[in-house]
Amino acid sequence: MKLDFPRTEPTLMKGNEAMAEAALCAGMDAYFGYPITPQSEVLEYLMLHGPKRGSVILQAESEVAAINMVYGAAGAGARAMITSSSPGISLMQEGLSYIAAAQLPCLVVNVQRGGPGLGTIQPAQGDYFQAVKGGGHGDYRLIVLAPSSVQEMSDFVVEGFRLAEKYRNPVMILTDGALGQMMETVQLPEQGCLAKHIPSWATRGKPAERERNIITSLFIEPERMEQVNLQLQEKYRRAQSEAAAETIRTDDAEIVLVAFGLTSRICQKVVELAREQGIAAGLIRPITLYPYPSDVIARIAEKAQRFLVVEMNAGQMVEDVRLAVNGRRPVDFKGRMGGIIPTPEEILAEVERLMEPVRV
Repeated sequence: MKLDFPRTEPTLMKGNEAMAEAALCAGMDAYFGYPITPQSEVLEYLMLHGPKRGSVILQAESEVAAINMVYGAAGAGARAMITSSSPGISLMQEGLSYIAAAQLPCLVVNVQRGGPGLGTIQPAQGDYFQAVKGGGHGDYRLIVLAPSSVQEMSDFVVEGFRLAEKYRNPVMILTDGALGQMMETVQLPEQGCLAKHIPSWATRGKPAERERNIITSLFIEPERMEQVNLQLQEKYRRAQSEAAAETIRTDDAEIVLVAFGLTSRICQKVVELAREQGIAAGLIRPITLYPYPSDVIARIAEKAQRFLVVEMNAGQMVEDVRLAVNGRRPVDFKGRMGGIIPTPEEILAEVERLMEPVRV
């Protein structure tokens, strides 16, 4: 993934606030949201700074109202964004399905917390299925980006708007409470880094020289509904070219860890510790969760002996890894739930257990 836009001098920021500032720098026109821990700083930051910089910032009466406000703003050609955390994102699924069917661009951020249910405010990765498999009703997809640092929390806002407008599709940044609350050095995008224009399909009044623009997700005739679905599937096939992953020391790896987001940072340390003990470990970090970088995993599966997928859930992305490996190598899983972040030591212990027969 090539992120090519000008950035400012380094500054120290919290992940949630870096996302909010990046949205303003990227020319966000409208933001709608509702408070929920651990992402409320996004709404608070935008309330404080957004109106002074020309953005409409509104705390809606609920998550359901907020996502439908995004639907309206995006339909009018606005660069629109919404953020929430796990239970709040669940409430938005009907609206997201409408937006996907209407083929409207917008940016959605899920700062995940532990679940199911109201769960805990601690970080988790239990919303992977919801994000990458559609989440709501019908055959639709979100483009999903998984940052692993505060810098990527900022960068992926710009990239998310770009992809949303390129494919006329909702884009989700799937992050978590730890990254949202973490403070790191970040180089923010420069103001105006992303060009803006009023799209020809936007509902902004009808000039005399063209027909009306109609935006809807309702298609009563089955033949028309099928055609819309076929258009969507063709768009998703084109989006496969955006699949991206980072690989670390996989050229000679015997065991390859696969992790996204926060857990990928921990697994980088595991690779270092394993190498110190003579275990040839490597790491694949999917950057796009949809489209999924299956080709990268399949290629590395030709050489590696086995895979260990590490997630903060009961085992979700591991299914996509197994599909990519396609039975050629063993794929094991290590997970923590309930908002517990795995330590490098416990993941290393699992690596040692799996590789012990090989080392003997």
